[in-house]
Amino acid sequence: MSVIKSKVVYVIAGPTAVGKTAVAIALAKRLGTEIVSADSRQCYKEMTIGTAKPTAEELAAVKHHFIDAYPVTSPLTAADYESLALGYLEEIFAQNDTAVVCGGTGLYVKALCEGLDAMPQTDAGIAAETEAQYKQQGMEWLQQAVATEDPEFYDSGEIHNPARLLRALSFIRTTGKSIVQYRTSTAKQRPFRIVKVALDMPRPVLYDRINTRVDAMVADGLVEEVQQLLPHKHLKNLQTVGYTEIFDHLADRCTLPDAIEKIKQHTRNYAKRQITWFKKDKAFVWLDPGDKEIVDKIVAL
Repeated sequence: MSVIKSKVVYVIAGPTAVGKTAVAIALAKRLGTEIVSADSRQCYKEMTIGTAKPTAEELAAVKHHFIDAYPVTSPLTAADYESLALGYLEEIFAQNDTAVVCGGTGLYVKALCEGLDAMPQTDAGIAAETEAQYKQQGMEWLQQAVATEDPEFYDSGEIHNPARLLRALSFIRTTGKSIVQYRTSTAKQRPFRIVKVALDMPRPVLYDRINTRVDAMVADGLVEEVQQLLPHKHLKNLQTVGYTEIFDHLADRCTLPDAIEKIKQHTRNYAKRQITWFKKDKAFVWLDPGDKEIVDKIVAL
């Protein structure tokens, strides 16, 4: 990117349901710029309700990049996102001195801001064998295997995301080392200034917002959305909270009320892990999304 340091990227991160979209839109409007999503699921056209995408009105208010950009059959990685996001920023910087990045996928935020660590390749045979074990023995086996063989990842990773768990387990079985140990390299220098803001609120309030939003998703047609995706349920893009639980319900492995309660629980767990992830980065300034002066405070950073 041929951009000078006078360009600024404002990153708005934080846990799910905290209100990132509203703050990012208000900030982008103030700056007269556009938003790049840093959400690993909202990029898929068919995943709308369960990913809590910005509404049509919100998307019309400010131009968003990396929303509804790919079919669910496209397997995107954090490395893909790094390249795509830098391209989006270059487009925005051709017209503006600022850009806003908004999302809660910690690895995507890290990929954009710092670049990704070089890692050894996972042995294809080991990966295939590990996946076969998972298909035969299920999620509880996978979680227990990772907890036993790679407790370092288990303590910091997404323990309800089979794709991440499988990658971590295959990686340590290949290399003998936790994938977490390869997340320590020197950050790449970016040709723009990065301002990192994370949003948070009292935990009971956040959890209530999560529970309310899950109920709203179900009322808006989450079950029907997931039903349409049944032919693709094996894809890693769909091994995510809000979808796997409904897949279980549709397979008669649990009732709908049980599935809804599991979505709420798993989403609350995910939010806690997101907060832990972003807290580790001391560059983040933590703000309350309910602060009426939040945009002024962000612009002043």
